[in-house]
Amino acid sequence: MTMRVAVVILNWNGKAFLERYLPIVLKNNTHDAQIIVADNASTDDSVDFVRKNYPDIHIIQNPTNGGFAEGYNTALRQLKTEYYVLLNSDVEVTPNWIPPVIKMLDSNPQASAIQPKIKSYTNPSYFEYAGAAGGYIDRYGYPFCRGRIFDVIEKDEGQYNTESEIFWATGACLFIRASVFHEMGGFDEDLFSHQEEIDLCWRMKLAGYKVLYCPNSEVLHFGGGMLPKSNPFKTYLNFRNNLVILCKNHPRKGLARKMFLRMVLDGLAAIRFLGMGNVKDFVAILKAHFHFYGSLSKTMAKRKKVQATIKNKPFVPQLPYFLLTALTCT
Repeated sequence: MTMRVAVVILNWNGKAFLERYLPIVLKNNTHDAQIIVADNASTDDSVDFVRKNYPDIHIIQNPTNGGFAEGYNTALRQLKTEYYVLLNSDVEVTPNWIPPVIKMLDSNPQASAIQPKIKSYTNPSYFEYAGAAGGYIDRYGYPFCRGRIFDVIEKDEGQYNTESEIFWATGACLFIRASVFHEMGGFDEDLFSHQEEIDLCWRMKLAGYKVLYCPNSEVLHFGGGMLPKSNPFKTYLNFRNNLVILCKNHPRKGLARKMFLRMVLDGLAAIRFLGMGNVKDFVAILKAHFHFYGSLSKTMAKRKKVQATIKNKPFVPQLPYFLLTALTCT
């Protein structure tokens, strides 16, 4: 009998996180899910640690570190379950974290992905930076979350305790219908890491599926497991990837104007970094734009495929966030 749920933890040199959080995942596996560690060619002894201490856990060893996107694509192609749960290695799950989300998926055939409530591991009364209570994008294509705007984190006082449709679900803890994941072709591997889940959710919504938020499931996210929140490489990935997914998925109407505005806003963001003495982040934004221009033909080919499969035009919140919103990405 095929198992219904596979919890897949992508690991890259994360032995410390596996030591801390993996036992809790096993303890709170109330849904009898298959637990899998997908390793992205780690150079530490995290794989040996799992083999020695948890011999029943299935390990998938990816040949290279292809980041979040390629790492998960490679691993999930090898699994045969109805639902996948993509779980960061630095997430502490709670006792009843799986059943409420599976119930929502079972009762919503058009639901392709669902995220639980993401709270802070270091301050559990507050939401966590990456995901919080569900993701949206503003009128310029910059991502933001309910419960977190810029670096302002809200306290969880029950203000987001209603099941709701969102625009994107965080990859920190992402429940996804396996059939839809493969129908969409998985993650865009050229993105490597950061915002690849936003791109996938956007494509799923264009194809007529829904992305939902489940407040009855909670997890605690440590954050910065692979890259710290302040990191020039992360700045590069966020700015580059956001331009790519906007170009791929935005409707034709208004795209040229929006891309021009993004050039201006990103330029102002770069100048602000330079004024603050963050030369590396300034250079990261320049590199992001040069890469985007250099790969534009490839991005446009992807856009052609995405636009040819549109069944739905998802609502994009017309909220006028400005300037450094890109820095609030997951």
